[in-house]
Amino acid sequence: MYLIENPVLQRELLVNLRMKRAFVLLLIYIALLGVVVYAAWPSQTRLDLTRRPQEASRLVDLFFLGQYILLSLMVPSFAAGTIAGEKERQTYEMLLASPLRPGAVVLGKLLAALCHLAVLVFCSLPIIMLCLPLGGVSPYEVLATYCGMAACATLFGMICVAASSYFARTIAALVVSYMVILPLTLVGVLFYSQTSGFWRLVMIGGVLPIGCLAGAVTLLRATSRRLLYPPDMGAEARDVVDPDFEQKMAVGMVIRSDKFPDKLFAPANRNDLMADGVNPIFDKEMRSELFGRGTLMLRLVIQLSMLLALPLMAVCLYIKPAWAPWYTCYIVLFNVLVGPVFSAGSVTSEHERQTLELLLTTTVSPWQILSGKLISGLRISCVLTAFIFWPLLLAWLLPPWTYRFDTLTILRYFVIVALTALTTTTLGMFCSVLFSRTSVSMMATYGILLLLHAAPVAAWIFAQEFSPVVRLLVSRQIATGWNSPFTWLQWSTATSPLAAAFSLPLTLGDVQNHAPGAGFWWQHAASAFIAFYVLLDAFLLSTMLWLFHRRWRVWY
Repeated sequence: MYLIENPVLQRELLVNLRMKRAFVLLLIYIALLGVVVYAAWPSQTRLDLTRRPQEASRLVDLFFLGQYILLSLMVPSFAAGTIAGEKERQTYEMLLASPLRPGAVVLGKLLAALCHLAVLVFCSLPIIMLCLPLGGVSPYEVLATYCGMAACATLFGMICVAASSYFARTIAALVVSYMVILPLTLVGVLFYSQTSGFWRLVMIGGVLPIGCLAGAVTLLRATSRRLLYPPDMGAEARDVVDPDFEQKMAVGMVIRSDKFPDKLFAPANRNDLMADGVNPIFDKEMRSELFGRGTLMLRLVIQLSMLLALPLMAVCLYIKPAWAPWYTCYIVLFNVLVGPVFSAGSVTSEHERQTLELLLTTTVSPWQILSGKLISGLRISCVLTAFIFWPLLLAWLLPPWTYRFDTLTILRYFVIVALTALTTTTLGMFCSVLFSRTSVSMMATYGILLLLHAAPVAAWIFAQEFSPVVRLLVSRQIATGWNSPFTWLQWSTATSPLAAAFSLPLTLGDVQNHAPGAGFWWQHAASAFIAFYVLLDAFLLSTMLWLFHRRWRVWY
C-alpha cells in the first residue's frame, strides 16, 4: 500500500513523467551541465594522471555544487503543489475520503516528486564519469556526494510537501518552501566549498544523510497526522478565514489591521461604501485577497526573513562592515522570492475563477485594472522588503557611524532595491497577462529573474575561475574593445542587482579607500543597472497595456 500498490504514487508518476515539461527540463539540465564541464575542461594538451590536478579538482567541485544548487531550486517546483494542488483542483476531500492511509498519500506524493529529480541525477552520471580519469575525484567521493545530494533532496521535498499541506494555494507553499530551503542550500554550499578530504567525505556520506532522513521522517509523521485530522476540511478547503479568530489562535507574530505598519500591506476588510474616485480594483486586491486566505503565509514570510536578517545584519553591517553588499544581496533575494507572489497571479487568477470576461465588461478601464493590481502587489512587496531594509539605514544613522562617508552608496543601495522590487512586480504581472495559469506564470517569472539576476554573475565568476585569458585581463585591469567577448560578458552583468551592489564604493571612514573593482565598468555598473531596468519596466508596462487592448479588444 505504501510503495508497490500505492495508487497515488502510480498516478503521479504517470502524469509527471508523461508531461512535455519533464523531457524539456531533462534536456536543459543535461545540456547545462555538459556546457559547464566542456567550458571548464582543462586546457593542457597533456595531463599528469599520477597526481590530483588542481583544475580537475575545481571542475568536479563546481559540477557537484552546480548540480546541488539546481536540485535545490527545482525541488519546490515539483513538490510544493502536491497537496495544495489537490485543494486548488477541488479533489482534496475526495483524496482524504479514500481508504488510503495518510502516510501512504504523503509518501506517494513525495516519491513521485523525487522520482523525476532522481532521473535527472542519474542522467548526469556519464558526465561525471568523464571527469574521473582526470584525477580530480575518487569513486568514493562521487558515491558519498550523490548520497548526500539524495538525502538533501529528500529533506527538501518533505519540507515542500509539509508546506503544501498547510496552505490552500501552491504559490504560498512555493514561497515558504523556498524561504526554508535556500538558507539550508547556502549552508551546504559553504560547507562543501570550504572543506575537503576525509572530513568532507565522512560528513556528506555519513552524518548528513542520517540528519536529513531523520528530519524527513519527522516531517512525514507530522504531515500524515495533519491529514488524518485535517483542520481545513469543509467548503473544499477554501473556507474564508475570520481575521479576529485567527489573531486569537495565532502562534507567534500577529498581524493587526488597525496598526501601523500592518495596515499598509494587510488592511482590514471593508465594512462601508467606497468613496468616489477610488480605484475598485486596487481596493479589492488590497482588502479581500489576503484575508480571504488568512495571514499564515504573510506571518511566516516576515518571521523567517527577520530570523535570517538578524545574524546577517550583525555580521555584515557591524562586525564586518565591508560585507554590506552581501546584506543588500540578501534583501534583493528576499524581494525576488516574495515579489512575484503578489503579482504573478493577478490576471491569471481572474482566468482561473472565470471572472475575467465579467471584469472586462465593466466600466473600469484597462489602465485602472493594470494600475490597481500592480500598485497593490508593489505595495505589499515594498512593505515586506522594508522590514529587512531598515537595519541598513540604522547602521548608517546610528553610532559608530561607520558609513558616514558612504551616504551616496547607501542611497544607491536603496535605488537598487527599489528598482528590483518594481521589476519583480512588473515582470510577474507581465507573465500573468501572457499566460492563463498562475503556476505557469509564477515559474516563468522566476525563470526570467534567474536569467537576469544570477546567470550573468555566474558566467562571469565561471570565466574568471576557469579562463586564463579572462583571469589575466582582470588581474592586470586591461581594457578591451567593444567586439571582445570579454567586454560583452562583463557588460551582461548590468542586468544583475547583485553585481550592481558589489560595484559601489565603500570607504568605511577612510576616504582613501576606493571601490572593490577598478576600471570603467566598475565605476558605472550601478548606473548601467538603473538605466537598464528603467527602460525594461517602461517596456513591460506599455506592452501590458497594449496586450489588454489587442487581446481582449477593450477600448475605454
